Amino acid sequence: MMLNKQLAQEKIVIWLFGLSGSGKSTIAALLEHSFQEVGFNSIRLDGDELREGINSDLGFSDADRAENVRRTAEMAKLLSRNDVLPVCALITPLEQHRNIAKTILQESFFDVFIDCPLPVCARRDVKGLYQKAFRHEIENFTGIDAAFERPAAATLTIQTDAASAEACAAQIFEQVLARMQKS
Repeated sequence: MMLNKQLAQEKIVIWLFGLSGSGKSTIAALLEHSFQEVGFNSIRLDGDELREGINSDLGFSDADRAENVRRTAEMAKLLSRNDVLPVCALITPLEQHRNIAKTILQESFFDVFIDCPLPVCARRDVKGLYQKAFRHEIENFTGIDAAFERPAAATLTIQTDAASAEACAAQIFEQVLARMQKS
């Protein structure tokens, strides 16, 4: 199914945020694929991948986390201006961090809180990061010894412990398409 030209040019940036292990990266990959299947030029900007490259000079202090968000939002803004639909997946733990992205992206900002209880995230953790954080081998780990502020309001909230990644991605996909059709 190809979408019409007007929808394909809609400027939107999907910003998935939540705890490590909540499902952000998995959902982002599914969304990227879904949008490409219907004719969008879509790209995934994953926090872990960005920290291996363009953001490799940043740590996990609040200031470094804010800079990580700022850089990612600026990249997403440039991509969006060039008819690419970015799907960003970053923890974005504090409201002030989310406000940085929102200020940069303005009306194109479509934030999705990927909500999942911490115990479920810890069970899903394939990298063993939560166990290291519980043993104090990792400092400033979000949800353990670094804050994660639940959003006062997000465009959309998805409970990933209650549905499959595919169902969550489909719900976001439909909401984004509905927003595009209103524009």
